[in-house]
Amino acid sequence: MRLRQLVIVAEERDSIANQICDVFDLKVAFHDDGLIHFGLINSLIPLGDTFIEIVTPVKENTTAERFLNRRGGNGGYMVIVDCDDVAKEKERVTNENIGIVYEVERSEGHVTGKTIHLHPKHIGGAIVSIDKMEPESAWLWAGLDWEKCVSKNDNAERLCGVVMQSDDKSALCKKWEKAFGVKADENLQINFSDSRIKFVDDLDQRGEGINAFELSVKNKEIVYEKAKELGLIKNDLIHIGGVNFLLQ
Repeated sequence: MRLRQLVIVAEERDSIANQICDVFDLKVAFHDDGLIHFGLINSLIPLGDTFIEIVTPVKENTTAERFLNRRGGNGGYMVIVDCDDVAKEKERVTNENIGIVYEVERSEGHVTGKTIHLHPKHIGGAIVSIDKMEPESAWLWAGLDWEKCVSKNDNAERLCGVVMQSDDKSALCKKWEKAFGVKADENLQINFSDSRIKFVDDLDQRGEGINAFELSVKNKEIVYEKAKELGLIKNDLIHIGGVNFLLQ
């Protein structure tokens, strides 16, 4: 498994997407018109072959709208990982008594994408999605031409982690261990091939959920100074869309 996409839910999509692109010198690659079926609009931003997605509810009584209300504004919403075999993962999570709230297989051109969304009440903290692409290098949720929009700069290479916070970080970690079938280390960190999920105390008093995205960057100073110039520093951290951006 590897971390492939992290999602922010925001009251206003474009302003958050623009801030992320401005700070990290990135480009929006795709808007998925099909999400209107779920009452959402979105933007997909590639960082190498990983992605940040911003979703905004445009209809009432969506899951995303309820999330915004519950956490008091913009914030981290979904964690999406790539796996080798969705059917195998589905069987495993079902045996762990974890429900599946959404499942789809979709093909466009030469690409097929499969996904399962795990029941958020069984996991806690965020919506977890386990996905598989054929071919592996593709990412159908960002369209077929996203690679043309991958930035050639040194400011952001890829997503490499996500930080989850909770009043009971150990309990949340155990649920996520079952979700992914991966044991955490002694530091409450689930390690994938090139990325990780860390579990910490509730640092901002917003309750259980995503506290931060971790990004691999080559020049931290340039990125930080750009965020500072744009007024996107909070408590000495880059803060966009209700999420801290930690530079690795």
